[in-house]
Amino acid sequence: MEKLEGIIFDIDGTLTSTNQLIFETFRFITNKYLNKNYSDEDIIKLFGPTEDVIMKDMFGDKYETARKDYYKFYSANHSKMADAYPGIRELIYKIKKANIPLSIYTGKGRDSSAITLKQIGVYEYFDMIVSGDDIENHKPSPEGVDVFIEKFNLNRENTILIGDATVDILAARNSGIKIGSAVWDSYGKEKVIAMGSDYLFYTVEELDEFISARI
Repeated sequence: MEKLEGIIFDIDGTLTSTNQLIFETFRFITNKYLNKNYSDEDIIKLFGPTEDVIMKDMFGDKYETARKDYYKFYSANHSKMADAYPGIRELIYKIKKANIPLSIYTGKGRDSSAITLKQIGVYEYFDMIVSGDDIENHKPSPEGVDVFIEKFNLNRENTILIGDATVDILAARNSGIKIGSAVWDSYGKEKVIAMGSDYLFYTVEELDEFISARI
């Protein structure tokens, strides 16, 4: 790939160190409403649907109250538990300055996506934000990629998705774009590496060098 036409980022574990915040937020509400202590592994197994879909299934008629508590805890503890990985903000600014269309494709819901992107100061730099609330089929569906490709009339061969999970790899492959796997904080690092992405980045610096040479 000589030139990038479009770049799509996942959020959790890619732009931000939010994994522990998510675990603690889920633990907080499951302890409070179900009197259960979920492990990180238990919570990872829930991933796929948005937080709201998961909570509706878990809490039933307590959903509305639990939902308020979830986002209150998530927002209040964000600055204490999560931030952009060093160098990510500067990379986003660089891409935006080069006028390369930028998108988010995440399984997070719209509310938590906005909270995180605003907290780390990059919300306004994205030309499109596709959350789990904005599509019918979540990753590995290519739906969140396709809407970006179509809106900006991009060549799939010159568009890349940067994400930390196996579903990101599958979503990119299902849509016919390139996949760059970020494994600096991936909870499924070994599985991601084993899948053989087009590009593999162990540090933000490696990703920065790759993108800087192609914008």
